[in-house]
Amino acid sequence: MVDEFVRLGHTVLGCGRTRKIIDQLHRRFGTPHDFYRVDTSSDDEVKSWASLILSAHGAPDLVLNNAGVINKNAPLWEISERQFSEVIDVNVKGFANIIRHFAPEMIKKKRGVIVNFSSGWGRSTDAEVAPYCASKWAIEGLTLALSQELPSGVAAVSLNPGIINTEMLQSAFGGSAAGYISPEDWAKKAVPFLLGLGPGDNGKQLEVPSVDAAPAGT
Repeated sequence: MVDEFVRLGHTVLGCGRTRKIIDQLHRRFGTPHDFYRVDTSSDDEVKSWASLILSAHGAPDLVLNNAGVINKNAPLWEISERQFSEVIDVNVKGFANIIRHFAPEMIKKKRGVIVNFSSGWGRSTDAEVAPYCASKWAIEGLTLALSQELPSGVAAVSLNPGIINTEMLQSAFGGSAAGYISPEDWAKKAVPFLLGLGPGDNGKQLEVPSVDAAPAGT
C-alpha cells in the first residue's frame, strides 16, 4: 500500500514493530513520508508516536488500522494464554490505541476516515483460528459502535480485504495460499478504493471490490 499511496502523490506516515523493515522504508521513501518503530499493542508507544505525527502533520485524512497477527492453527483448548493474548492485544487493543490517540484531532477538524481492517473471518468462522476470528468479530462490533459516536464529517468503516497471499495467509493455508492475489496486485485495487471513502461511508462493513472475499483473509 505504501508504494501505491506514494505513487499517487499522498504522504504516508506509518509504523511497524520490525526495525529492519522500518529502516528499509526510510531508505526507499524520503520526506515528507516517515516511518517509526512502534508496537501498536502498547498504548504508551502509540501515544508518543501520535504526538510526533500530529505535531508535524496535523490530523490524518485516512487512518488504516491494519496491524495484525494470527494464531498457529490449533483447536482453541490447545492455544496458550500467551498466544491468545497476543492476538487480542495486537488485533483489538492495538486498533483501540490508534483510535484513542488520533480520533480526537480528526473529530476536532471534523474530517477523516478510520479504516479498521477486518477479515472474512470477522463475518464467518472456521476451525483452528478461533482467537483470530474472535479478534476480527470484535473489530466489526467496535467499528459499528465507533461509527455511532463520531460527528458528521468523520467516518469509521470495517474492511474485509479479501484473501491475499501474505505470510499470515501462508501460516493458515500452507502452499494453497499461492493461488491468491499478491499484496502488490491487491494494493493496486485497494488503494484507489480506500482513497474514495468519505463521510457517507460511516458505519459500513466493506470489502475491496474485485478481490475474492471468501471466509478467510488477512
